Amino acid sequence: MSRAIWQGLSAGAVGDDDAQNLAERLHARRSVLRGEIKPVGIPPGRPSIFPPRAFQRAPVRPVAITRRRHLAASGPMPPGLACKFTVAELAVLRIVGDEVRGQGACARTIDEIAARAGTCRRMVQNAIRQAAALGLLTVQERRREGQKNLPNVLRVVSREWLSWLRIGCKKIHPTDNKEEKKARPIGRKGLPIKEGAGHPRLEPFPARMGRGGWR
Repeated sequence: MSRAIWQGLSAGAVGDDDAQNLAERLHARRSVLRGEIKPVGIPPGRPSIFPPRAFQRAPVRPVAITRRRHLAASGPMPPGLACKFTVAELAVLRIVGDEVRGQGACARTIDEIAARAGTCRRMVQNAIRQAAALGLLTVQERRREGQKNLPNVLRVVSREWLSWLRIGCKKIHPTDNKEEKKARPIGRKGLPIKEGAGHPRLEPFPARMGRGGWR
């Protein structure tokens, strides 16, 4: 209707005052009709139709901090890559790396990763965003229209990180699995004694012949 009014004005079928009057009446009529329509779906003042997310907080904060530091110090990735993340981010990436090593990909929710790593949701999002920006992993979003989205799927694409996960990230120092050399006893001539030989036996000095006989 509004387009027809202004097209008639352009063609000269309607004058300026008449077109303005028709446009005002049309606008008033639309306002009356729209005032009777009640919005369906998202209530005003809310960004989503789903219930608000509960605030997540660690029940015992010192325990969460200890878990976070322990995971970060366990060597979740090579030192050349780990130096680019904070302690909390390394704890998050340790959880992601364990899932990738066991399942091939990480499909855990953000809340679950945060609870396991001893961090908050924002820290998990920052760690994933930073790792994705560095090209270490990819993020596959699984959105569903009109429904709650499925958790994102994280896949590690860094060859260096994959090799580290394949070998095992528990080994921090290369000498951890080597047995310490035991001190071996030294014999009379300064040579080490073989194991099982026991203590060296002292042999008596041989007798010597003198003028007065054997002595």
